[in-house]
Amino acid sequence: MKILVTGGAGFIGSAVIREAITQTNHEICNLDKLTYAGNLESLADIENSERYQFVQADISDREAVEACFASFNPDIIMNLAAESHVDRSIDGPSEFMQTNIMGTFTLLEVAREYYSTLTGVKKDQFRFHHISTDEVFGTLGTEGFFTEDTPYAPNSPYSASKASSDHLVRAWHETYGLPTLQTNCSNNYGPYHFPEKLIPLVILNALDGKDLPVYGDGSQVRDWLYVEDHARALLKVVTEGAVGSTYNIGGHNEKKNIEVVKTICSLLDELVPKDGKYEDQITYVADRPGHDQRYAIDATKISKELNWKPLETFESGIRKTVEWYLANKPWCEAVTKNKYDRGRIGLNT
Repeated sequence: MKILVTGGAGFIGSAVIREAITQTNHEICNLDKLTYAGNLESLADIENSERYQFVQADISDREAVEACFASFNPDIIMNLAAESHVDRSIDGPSEFMQTNIMGTFTLLEVAREYYSTLTGVKKDQFRFHHISTDEVFGTLGTEGFFTEDTPYAPNSPYSASKASSDHLVRAWHETYGLPTLQTNCSNNYGPYHFPEKLIPLVILNALDGKDLPVYGDGSQVRDWLYVEDHARALLKVVTEGAVGSTYNIGGHNEKKNIEVVKTICSLLDELVPKDGKYEDQITYVADRPGHDQRYAIDATKISKELNWKPLETFESGIRKTVEWYLANKPWCEAVTKNKYDRGRIGLNT
């Protein structure tokens, strides 16, 4: 199958491409704008594959997207192109609206036009897979889980933009008959994660002797999903999932943010011992405006229908993650140089 992956130089997108090239026979075209969080260094291991090609383009640029469709002739679209950091959406929501909403709209329209020209097996096999987040559902109390039927209640500019794109995809299926699939995932972590997010930021700050910032009291709960488990799930959904369906993908690893930070500190105490404890660098800072308290995914549907489950526990995945960052400091330096100084953003000041 020929798969067009948008946002393939990002964290999750690059994991999908590495999985597809190394574990399947799919041919991949990576269409990516290469924003600050898009890094081709994350694809160095597979960039010379005969089954891989890269196109630098913005999904909001209709002419560029049409040209990519015309030259590649995809069987599958996997839309992972998105602005994704909540803190950045608080400071500058405009880019999130443009990419996540208008970009998805443009991609859907090009896909709809392309789909109308297909015939036979090519038409029967075509899929448009939109990858989203559990943040569209808002926040949970101390009990319960997000299911595929949970009402949308986004609380940040980022999650509102992703909710909007989800609705567009659903409408294009219902109104125009575009064969779509959607997935909503929990918090991803693992290798190649841009260091603005909690886990890589804590690892790198700890190694540099800097403060380890914890928002509020650190009691916010997230369900952590190892990115390679997520990549396997996405490829399974797009090739085996029922058209028009939504699948929630979670790691079954609920942890408070402060637990995550302290786990990383303990691993670093073991792997890179120093005088004193890394936990001493923890600093509690002002909470994020509108910070959701708890996310948790019920992944029963994808487990029963597609026989998927995560291979990594949080304990195994976080160890792999810390070890990867310790072994790949040049990657961290390359992707953050002149892009990100690990300073606090998202305070709405």
